[in-house]
Order: sequence, then structure tokens, then C-alpha cells
Amino acid sequence: MGKTVLSLLLMQFFYTNGCIPFYIKPIQTGCSNPYDKDSDAKFIYKHVSQLTKKNPADSIVYCFREPKAPYFASRNEGKTIELKAIQNVLDKKSRIYSPVILEAAGGLLVPVNENRLMIDLIKMTGAKPIIAARAGLGTINHTLLTIEALYKRHIKPLGIVFIDAGEKPAPQDMISENIEAVESYSSIKVAGVISRIKDFSNPEKQCYQPIERICSSQVSGVGNFLSGLSVS
Repeated sequence: MGKTVLSLLLMQFFYTNGCIPFYIKPIQTGCSNPYDKDSDAKFIYKHVSQLTKKNPADSIVYCFREPKAPYFASRNEGKTIELKAIQNVLDKKSRIYSPVILEAAGGLLVPVNENRLMIDLIKMTGAKPIIAARAGLGTINHTLLTIEALYKRHIKPLGIVFIDAGEKPAPQDMISENIEAVESYSSIKVAGVISRIKDFSNPEKQCYQPIERICSSQVSGVGNFLSGLSVS
């Protein structure tokens, strides 16, 4: 859910700042169709006021029933995910909207098809990754491995956002230590922590602070792609 919440806040942020963004979930798994209760696009369209009367199917390129890695979910349905098809959709939308918010399916090394991983999709599209990381225990290892994988492909993340959306908040001292470790060993700033949101249609102002720190310089940009990469 962290990637989708981050994507939601990005969409709301850019609309508020006078942009006309577009959300794309290139590959949705664990979802029978774009209108399913588990559809990430449906969640976004429900809670972004500018999209409530529009069709969430416009934001999904591939949709598969089983909650598996895209390669296996598509293979079980006798289908193949073509990265070029995703690129074509992104190219089309980027001529009309700016920026395009691209939400990844899982982490960087999740198989997309027989030959490509999620990180290959990021590289192909030129996306500027924003890492959605768990705020609590385990995030140091996961986040640093994600950053290392990006650097090996010569991709620099735009920033890191910690998501603390559990019913029981992570201890503040643990969050502080996690931020210290991630920043110290990666030289990438953690933009902030997004806590549990009560009303997704109207999040509290502090929820946008990490987004503002990362994206304020991107507001006037054209054709930027922003990607939420879960490492939780």
C-alpha cells in the first residue's frame, strides 16, 4: 500500500500546484480488473477529486488476477508483458500530461517478463525513482539494497520517503536511527515520514511535507516521470 499512498499524495500535490499529472500503474497483479476492490488505480481515482468521474482502466496497461510477480501472474494467464507497450502508453500520456506518475509493481528485482526486471522498466522509461520505504524494523537493509541496485544501473533516486502506515506506529527512536543509517550509508536524504492517513481524500497537510521537499523543484518541469518503488 505504501507505493499507492505515495502515488496518491504525488497526484494531489501536483494538481494543487497547477499541474495536470497522470497516474499509471503499468502492471497490476492480484486484481481481476481495474474496477476491483484491490485495484490501485481505482483507489487513486476514488481519492483524487479531479479523477472521481474518470475511468481507472485508463491508468492500467496490464492487469492479472493472481497476486504474484508480474512475470508469473501473466504467464499463468498465457500472456506476455511487453515493455514496449508500456513505453508507448507513457509516451502518449506524456504528450498530454505533466508529470506522469508511474507506480511500480513491487521492488526493483521483481521479474516483469522472462528477460526483464522492474528496474529495467525504470531504466527504459527514464523514470526518476522515489523510494517508498517502511519506517520501522528492517528498512535499513531493504532501502540500502534498493539504492545499491539503482546505482549499479546508473540511476539516482530522487528521494526516499518512509511510510509508517501500520495501526501501531513505529517507535520514534527506531525511525530516527533508520533515517540516520540510510542517510549516512547512502548519502541520499530521507525526505520525511508519512504516518497513517485517516482520510485519503483529504490528507493532513504534514503528509505532503516529504513530497514538497522532493518535488518542489519538479513542479515546473515537463515530461518528468516519478516512480514509487516499494522496499517494504
